[in-house]
Amino acid sequence: MDYLKEVCKEDQTVNNLFNTLGVKVVSVSSEECMLRLPVTPAVLQGAKKVAGGVMAALADEAMAHCVIANLKAGEVTATIEMNIRYLRGIAEGELFAAGRIIRRGRTIITTEAEIKNGEGVLLATAGASFWVGQA
Repeated sequence: MDYLKEVCKEDQTVNNLFNTLGVKVVSVSSEECMLRLPVTPAVLQGAKKVAGGVMAALADEAMAHCVIANLKAGEVTATIEMNIRYLRGIAEGELFAAGRIIRRGRTIITTEAEIKNGEGVLLATAGASFWVGQA
């Protein structure tokens, strides 16, 4: 897909959320999508930890991009349900989110994601369901 090729570029302009947060695509394939987010003051909440909503957005995007890599011509997708479990906070370094597909049904794709720090420590886990339909 043209979108996936474009979003992987260092100077991409197709995903404004990535630009706002500082997210970069490490890799994307039909098996897994890996995203990287440097921890900057812009993503910290009052207690000087990465905001939970930022981590949720990162997990959602990792899962969504794996789904996008699996879409057939003419299909579109949207998140219809998501959950996240926070295990540890992070105040500096980098976040890495890996999204994978668990099951693809006819109209629903079930996914999972893990968010880790640069040392591989698990910070959060997430799951989501994505609707798939025709454009």
